[in-house]
Amino acid sequence: MTSSLSGSVRLVAAGASRLGLGLAALGRPGYINLGHARDLPDRSVGGMRAQTWAVLDEAYAAGVRYFDAARSYGRAEEFLGGWVQARGHRDAVLGSKWGYTYVADWQPDAPVHEVKTHDRATLDRQWPQTLSALGAPPALYLIHSATLESGVLDNPEVLARLAELAAGGMRVGLSTSGVAQADTIRRALDVQVDGVNPLSAVQATWNLLDPSAGAALAGAHAEGWAVVVKEGVANGRLSARGLSGRGDVPAPLAALAADLGVTPDAAALAAVLAQPWADVVLSGAGTCEQLAQNLAALRVTVPADALPELALDARTYWQERAALPWT
Repeated sequence: MTSSLSGSVRLVAAGASRLGLGLAALGRPGYINLGHARDLPDRSVGGMRAQTWAVLDEAYAAGVRYFDAARSYGRAEEFLGGWVQARGHRDAVLGSKWGYTYVADWQPDAPVHEVKTHDRATLDRQWPQTLSALGAPPALYLIHSATLESGVLDNPEVLARLAELAAGGMRVGLSTSGVAQADTIRRALDVQVDGVNPLSAVQATWNLLDPSAGAALAGAHAEGWAVVVKEGVANGRLSARGLSGRGDVPAPLAALAADLGVTPDAAALAAVLAQPWADVVLSGAGTCEQLAQNLAALRVTVPADALPELALDARTYWQERAALPWT
């Protein structure tokens, strides 16, 4: 399992926040976060750029240094790259992903928002697009939602190109989604190109509703991989908006949040931060208010095994996630 960057886990400088900011909800006018449409008073390109920059400014002022985008997040890379260059934040650490193409043409009600293609042609097309939008190579470059079924982890042409990028000093890896996240992560740990694994990072979903990838993520961390956790608030379902968007916060989470004096999202994120294998935990905030609430997770402590009663069967979790509407 030798990795090209084995043993080099840290993504951000010592002292920087372990909370990062993901731009999935900020880079495009439609997304599956509960209440997403209500969070965006102006869904024009200019309006969303302004809101993205406002949230980025608040995050940076609070010590956040890791920022996550993807080609399929609409104009997220463009917004992020422009902000970094305008503000001159040389210590901002940027991550991005390839493998999905944004096809919604800035329409929140588009029938299809993104199309997945994990082939060499897509990588070769999207890599220069990412460089242009960000203005520099990202520190972390991931296959977007790799699965065993997509075949990307067995594609020699893709792996050879990723090995070239890794040999140049970039940390490359994968993000995962779906019921079989753990199996995908374990397969990724065994990838070999000329005796070396070019992959050395994983971004995966882990939250109180679906902790099923935890053991695999711990294994990746033990191998020296960087571990980034996404969807710690389950697309808003572990926030004050509740599981259905009607304020139906699970009672154990509501009680924990009340005891800690924070909002439910902060308690949920604190549970992710408690995992010893989690290097960076992403906030998916779409507004400055949500970001401030998320950041409170850094001020409280919960046990690593908090609220096991909230865990769903992984298949149930991902079926419910797939049913969330784009708004």
